[in-house]
This record gives sequence, structure tokens and C-alpha cells, in this order.
Amino acid sequence: MSDKRAATPSRRSFLKTSAGLAAGAATAPLLTNAAAAQSAELTRLQRGRRVMLKGGIVLTLDRQIGDFASADVLIEDGKIREIRPGIAASSDTAVVDAANRIVIPGFIDTHVHSYQGLLRSTLPNGTVDPDYNRDIQNNLTPAYAPSDVYAGELITALGMIDMGTTTIVDIAQISHTPEHSDACIHGLQDSGIRAVHAYSRGSGPRTQYPQDIARLKRTYFNTKDQLLTLAMATSVEPATFRAAREAGVQAVLHIRVNSEPLLQLGRAGLIKPGDEFIHCAHLNEAAWRLIKDSGVRVSHSPPLEMAMGHGMPAIQDSLDHGIRPSLSSDHSATVAQDMFGIMRTAFEVQRLFTLQRRAKGEQNTPALLTCRDVLEFATIEGARCAGIEAKAGTLAPGKDADIVILKYDNFHIWPLNSAYGAVVNLMNPGHVDSVFIAGRVKKWRGSLVGVDSARVMRLAAAARDAVIRRTNFRVDLVG
Repeated sequence: MSDKRAATPSRRSFLKTSAGLAAGAATAPLLTNAAAAQSAELTRLQRGRRVMLKGGIVLTLDRQIGDFASADVLIEDGKIREIRPGIAASSDTAVVDAANRIVIPGFIDTHVHSYQGLLRSTLPNGTVDPDYNRDIQNNLTPAYAPSDVYAGELITALGMIDMGTTTIVDIAQISHTPEHSDACIHGLQDSGIRAVHAYSRGSGPRTQYPQDIARLKRTYFNTKDQLLTLAMATSVEPATFRAAREAGVQAVLHIRVNSEPLLQLGRAGLIKPGDEFIHCAHLNEAAWRLIKDSGVRVSHSPPLEMAMGHGMPAIQDSLDHGIRPSLSSDHSATVAQDMFGIMRTAFEVQRLFTLQRRAKGEQNTPALLTCRDVLEFATIEGARCAGIEAKAGTLAPGKDADIVILKYDNFHIWPLNSAYGAVVNLMNPGHVDSVFIAGRVKKWRGSLVGVDSARVMRLAAAARDAVIRRTNFRVDLVG
């Protein structure tokens, strides 16, 4: 794969090598035997081509394979080879004790604006209109330099991995220049996350949207054997859908309130199976029938949609039309991007309104969502929405080993009585013990692997300061 770099910081500048990690451990004071053993275990994991997760609760999210109260997961050359109890480990297998752990597929967030990671909590009480559109889209976003884009992408993606999200659909509304687009991709590459780069609009005289997608595809996406794939973030303007169709990529569309432009796209034959529609609040029956009949996937962001005024999360609308939705965070200017909170909100809001309808005496109300339903939304339905269900979304032999290990041996989970209930309704990002992406360990025993965290945080803070300074945006730390 070609990798033509723009003038953005290199991976070596921000990510430690294994040798650096070892050197740091050697000089750490009061190094315990447990810490030394962990370091050796991590080194073996990084070097070996076979890894076995031994004796954990395994939620495969694959209904054909089923779940296990105790089983082993064998990873070989980055892929899942076998899942069952009692797998024999060869001498060259690095064995991980997964006792008191729940093993699940990595979370998949199908709607993120990663460059905005510099702007976390800048709109703590904001609404989509006027606050977000005025401050984020029309003031702060145009002020980003390519180096700021890189910093935002990198810290967002690393934060996602830290919270157990192994895949994102990244809507990059920052393509002011080709260098800005390059910076988006470089930040994702350097983080090690799996991502769909949804090439999007920008602003200013040098924007080349949508035609620059041809260069991006040729430069960065000329093989399918990589963590990044390409899509196009479209608007309801038919020309943007035509550009996605000409490029042969998935269209990713924000749509809510006004159904007629969507129906016009349908009449023009521009919507294709596998396209992704985000939010979908306030759509009419004809629009929902079009979404279903076209084979479109949907993404809902319940915490943000409720907090910022997008409308009631359209989870039940999706289900009523036979569509299993995916879940997403959107952005962190107002709400958190952790999938635990997103799952919990989806679970609670659907059940609240269903139970209210029953309390009013309505008949034939929808089924209540279960914890398993919601975890499916956050994993396999996310993979289907992102077009990567052949690689990720479930734990199954032949798929890439995108795996999250969750710890439950603590006072706020123990004793464990329901694995699905614990993951969806009790856990938070602090329970993410370890993360693998394509078999590579990205987080281990509570810490990101190979990341100079202090340096990345300094990079992000400096970029934030630069954007704020250029726009005279007021940040009130305690207001």
C-alpha cells in the first residue's frame, strides 16, 4: 500500500517502541514481581503468532456458535482460529488467563467526528442549532490546520481503543485541503484503530470535495488487506451521491426532519444497499419504507440526540420497519463517546416508552429490548453498518481478532450473575482490561500499549490552543 505522508507528525514521534517500554520499566522505582511478570507476558503476546485467551466467559454474539460460561479463544496470525472449552496450547502459544473476565467482540461506533477530539466538552449545554452549527461547524472547524486534524484524530482514536471501541466510521467534515484529508488518514493509521474513513466536505478555496476521493482511493485504499476502508459522507444533494457511486464506495448520510430530499434520492436511483443513514429522526413512513427496501443501514446516537435536540432516538422506528440499528457517539463536544453509556441509554429509552405505552393500556406494543439486543447493536450490527461484517462484529473462526476483555472481579460487579446484564447495564470504560485489533494487543491490563500518553496529550492540548486562539472562542473551565 502506498503511504504518501503530508506534513504531519510521524508515528515514531508519538508512539513508543517496545524497547522504550522495556527501558521505562527497568527504571521504574519499586518494580514488583507482578509488574515484571506482566511486562514479560506482554512481550510474549507481541512477539507470538499464537495467543490463547483461557477460561473466560465468551460472548461470541454469533448465534450459530453460541456463548460459553467458560471457554478458550485461540488467535493465530491475527485471526480467530478456534473457540471452545479445553483447547490444548502448543509450546509456542502465549496463554492469557481470562478467569474473572468477559470476552466480547470489540465495540463498533458507526458515527464519529474524530477531528473534534480537541473540542471535548466545549458545548456542555449545547444544542445542535444554534450552538453546534454556529460554534463547531462554522467557527472552529474552518480554523483547523492539518496538524490540528492529526492531533484530534489521534487522540480520539486512542481514546476509543482505551474504552473498548475497535472500529469507527469517521465522518471527516474537515477536508479543507488535500493535506487536511491526508492528516485524517494518518491519525487513524497511527492510532492502530480499525476505521472507515468517510471522506467529507470541507471549507475554503482549496477544498477538493468530492473529486479528491479518487486520489485518496489510489493512495491509501488500494488494498483490502488493511484496517482502513473508504466511504463518502454525502449530503442530500444528488451530486454527492453520484460521486459516491462513481467512486464505488458506501454513502454515509446525516438525515433527519425533512424526508422529501431523501425520497427524491430514492426516485433518482442513487441509494444503494449498504449505504448508512445517521439519526433518521422525524422521518415519515415513506422515508422509512425507502430505507428498508433499499437495504440501507442506520446509526443512532441516543445520548447526543436527546441532549442536543436532534429528536427522539429512532430506535423503535428502525425496529418497527424490520431494521436492526447500529449505535454511535457522534461527537464529544457535549456527551461522552463510550459505548457503555450509549448502550445503556438505548436500552433504557426504548423500554421507557414501550412500558409507558403499556401503562396507558395500549395493545400489541413492541417487545422490550434485551441486554443481548443492545450488545448486538454495538457489535455485529455496527459491523454490518460499516460493511465489515466478514472481518469483525462477532467472535468466530476466520474473523479478525478484534476482541475486548472486560474485568468483573471488583466490588461494583461482583458477584456476577448475568454476563450480558453486566456488560450493558453495570459496566463502564474502567472495566476494559485489554483490547486486541486484528490480533495485535492495543491495550493490556488497563493501559494502552506502545503509546507515549503524555506526549500525545501535549500534542492535543497545543492543537486545541491553536484552534481556540485563531477563532477567539471562549473556553470557560469552571463555567
